[in-house]
Amino acid sequence: MNTILVATDFSAASVNAAEYAAEMALVVKKDLLLLHIYSLNVSWNQIPLTTDNTNMSEDADTALNRLRNSLHERTGHKLTIGTEVRTGVFFTELEASCDRVKPYTVVMGSQGTTAAERFLFGGHTVHAMQNLQWPLVTVPPDARFLYVRRIGLACDFNNVADITPAPAITALVKDFNAALHILNVGKETELASDIVRESEVLESLLGEVKPQYHFIAHNDTNQALMDFVENYHIHLLLVLPRERDFADKLLHKSHTRELVLKSNVPVMALHK
Repeated sequence: MNTILVATDFSAASVNAAEYAAEMALVVKKDLLLLHIYSLNVSWNQIPLTTDNTNMSEDADTALNRLRNSLHERTGHKLTIGTEVRTGVFFTELEASCDRVKPYTVVMGSQGTTAAERFLFGGHTVHAMQNLQWPLVTVPPDARFLYVRRIGLACDFNNVADITPAPAITALVKDFNAALHILNVGKETELASDIVRESEVLESLLGEVKPQYHFIAHNDTNQALMDFVENYHIHLLLVLPRERDFADKLLHKSHTRELVLKSNVPVMALHK
C-alpha cells in the first residue's frame, strides 16, 4: 500500500491525472508507478490488424520515461517513480498489476480530450470504477491537486455495515487531515426510520473522524451529488460500489459514465 498506480494512455487528460497523482503522492508520502497497457491482436470489424509489438513497446517505454522525467521535475525529484508496460486486455492487465503492487490507490483520467480518447480510455475508466477491487480515483481533465480538505461520501444508508470500508475511509481522512461529509439523496423530505437506524450504525463505524451528515431530497441522484460537491467545496467524492440500489444507480452503465464524465472533482471508488 505504499504506491499510487497511474494508468496512462499519454493523452492530455491522463497526463493531467498523472500530475494530480504525483502531487497527491507527495502529501501522503507514497511512491508512484506509471502503467501503460496496450492490446495485441487488435481487430476492427473482425479484420485482424498487424502490429509491430517491438516498436510499440519501445514507443511506450520512451513515452513513460518522458512522463516520469516531467513528473520528477514537477515534484523536485522528491518521489520514487517507476514505470511498467503491459500487453493484453486492459482491465485484466490492470488487475494483474494491482494484485502485484497492492496500490494505495489507482489513478486514471476520467476521460480523454478527443472524441476517440473519451470513447476508449473513458470506457476503461468507467469499467474499472464498476469492477476494480482496489481504490480508484478518476480525475477530471481540468482538475488540479492543491489539497484535500473536504471529502464527500455518497451513501444510501442501506446495510452500511456490509458495504462500508470503514478502516480505509478513516485512514484516508486522516492521511489528508480532512473533514468528512456524508451525503444521502432520497425522494422524501422526511427521514425514514431505517435511514435513521443505519446512520447510527455508520456513526459507530466512522465516528472517530467526526463526519457531518447531509440529507437531501432530490429526484436526480447524480445532479444532487454535483450540486452538493459545488456548494460544499468538496475536493474528493467517495462512492461505494455495490450490486444493487443507490450505488448501482451511481456505478452502473450510463449512471457511471455520467458521474465520471461530468464530475468537476475527482471521484474515488472504494470497495469493502
